[in-house]
Amino acid sequence: MSKRSDAANSACAYRRAGITPASGIGRLKELTGREKEVLLLLGTGLGNRQLARELGIAERTVKAHVARIVEKLGQETRLQAAVLSVLSHNALCADPHCPCQHHALTPGIRNPSAA
Repeated sequence: MSKRSDAANSACAYRRAGITPASGIGRLKELTGREKEVLLLLGTGLGNRQLARELGIAERTVKAHVARIVEKLGQETRLQAAVLSVLSHNALCADPHCPCQHHALTPGIRNPSAA
């Protein structure tokens, strides 16, 4: 391997890119209850049409919610918000029987309703 590839592999990809996927977690408290519900579903990978069906709202309303969520969390894209949703699942999901509650992806993030 060349020295360049060795150097590239030694540093964290997040640090190299200057991106922290969980940077918006501290802003979750700024979301309304409905926005948290939309964000949680966004983390499942559903498209706007499916989200609208699941939530019982218009697709246009889903788009508005997603745009506000992205802005409030300081993210640039819907995908970044979806990644944040997965990383902060325990803080968003209030279902005590959710199988994901037992598999926290980020240490120190807990479901506030479980406290």
